[in-house]
Amino acid sequence: MDNLTLRQILTIAATFAVAILLGVTPTPGYAALLRPDWVAIVLVYWCIAIPERIGIGIAWLIGLLLDGLYGSLLGEQALAKAFLAYLALRFYLRLRIFPRWQQAVAVGLIIAASDVVVLMVKSLVHGSPPIWSDTAPMMINVVLWPFLFLILREVRRRARIS
Repeated sequence: MDNLTLRQILTIAATFAVAILLGVTPTPGYAALLRPDWVAIVLVYWCIAIPERIGIGIAWLIGLLLDGLYGSLLGEQALAKAFLAYLALRFYLRLRIFPRWQQAVAVGLIIAASDVVVLMVKSLVHGSPPIWSDTAPMMINVVLWPFLFLILREVRRRARIS
């Protein structure tokens, strides 16, 4: 198995950087409910595309970075992203053979499972019941998956990442 070149590593890092920037960009209050989890979608894509190179450790590090950016409890996003990567890696062979619409639903469910982890941590720490409006973007993730899959696949092909 060949190692990734610096250009390929920077390409993958750039996709995560764009996803993080899209995730922290301020939006009006009403649009916050429609904001997809960009980082989760990109993470699932790379876990499915190159599972031997993008895994739980990278997901954990990205989650720690998100914890710092979001100002959330340290480890909250890290745990959720590691769980997300675990599920994506666990089912990546099945996800690869699904038609795009089934893949979108499955990816939406995987992201929803990681969102539930965040909701559980928040409810345990704050002692209040979870706010289910935080789960509103789940359907947006499903709708965006086919488009982002095609975009990220083209990025992967141009960078010759395999």
